[in-house]
Amino acid sequence: MAEPEFTATGVRIGRRLRSLTRAGQVRIRDGRLTLLTSYGSEIDSAPVHLVRAGKPWFSARDRALATINGTRYLLTLGGQDTAQGEPGPTLAHRFLDAVRTAGGQAART
Repeated sequence: MAEPEFTATGVRIGRRLRSLTRAGQVRIRDGRLTLLTSYGSEIDSAPVHLVRAGKPWFSARDRALATINGTRYLLTLGGQDTAQGEPGPTLAHRFLDAVRTAGGQAART
């Protein structure tokens, strides 16, 4: 079974009240989650099975929290996934599903 892959561009990545980038990229590939700036330099990365991801309380639907190497990042992933051409899950929900799926596969191997 192939590892799930996920890529989102135009992501706002922040730590606490500080914005690290407004047009960054979140990538899950080969069992590793990577946060990149708009210029392509790495902010942080870790194996997916070590990443904690969730939905912040009382926040917009397009936000997700990711804890990577002990650092919490707030990700604003944008609105609906328009790649399918119809309303569907938000990118934040797809991100959370990809982290859970990839983390579960790494735990089974």
